[in-house]
Amino acid sequence: MHVNIEKSWEEELIDEFNKPYFQLLTDFVRQEYSTKTVYPPAKLIFNAFDSCPFNEVKAVIVGQDPYHAPGQAHGLCFSVNDGIKIPPSLINIYKEIRDDLGIEIPLSGNLERWAKQGVLLLNATLTVRAHQAGSHQNKGWEEFTDAVISKLSNEREHLVFILWGAYAQRKGSSIDRSRHLVLKSPHPSPLSAHRGFFGNRHFSTTNKYLITNGKKPIDW
Repeated sequence: MHVNIEKSWEEELIDEFNKPYFQLLTDFVRQEYSTKTVYPPAKLIFNAFDSCPFNEVKAVIVGQDPYHAPGQAHGLCFSVNDGIKIPPSLINIYKEIRDDLGIEIPLSGNLERWAKQGVLLLNATLTVRAHQAGSHQNKGWEEFTDAVISKLSNEREHLVFILWGAYAQRKGSSIDRSRHLVLKSPHPSPLSAHRGFFGNRHFSTTNKYLITNGKKPIDW
């Protein structure tokens, strides 16, 4: 089936799009958008991919669900639209960047600038019903995003996979550590950030690895 996604990703994932589970997922998602309030806006479901072509990926940050309040989600994990209050987890991410690299905390929570530099901001589940966290889990998205991670692990080299929290770490369990750098720490949520997210230095570590492997570092 045809999926409206960036060309290089379409070529990489065409087999996935033609599997029975993806057809069932598509039917479910279309029904949800036609009968419920669902985030992100339908045209932004694949924004992470559209903003960061397959061969331009340098780093992958794995999230879980899109934000489920109005105006927040726009298809990039941890990111919110300009003008939206920065969520607590992202505030903590910005604090760690400040402490790690000396970069002042931005006024906007829009992370499109990261995506344009090669950071794939990948939620495990790409859609969610308004005000109902987890409402689109176990419908097929996880299988799809597992396939994305496997493609990157198997076909690219010297990527950085950034896995915050137990969920992301399980999601990344199959990544080939001999080809890629895998960084793990607690989640940046206020509930867990003090248990080892703060001080993880993932941003400077990512850039050192990229430079070592002949790639341009990320301007976090």
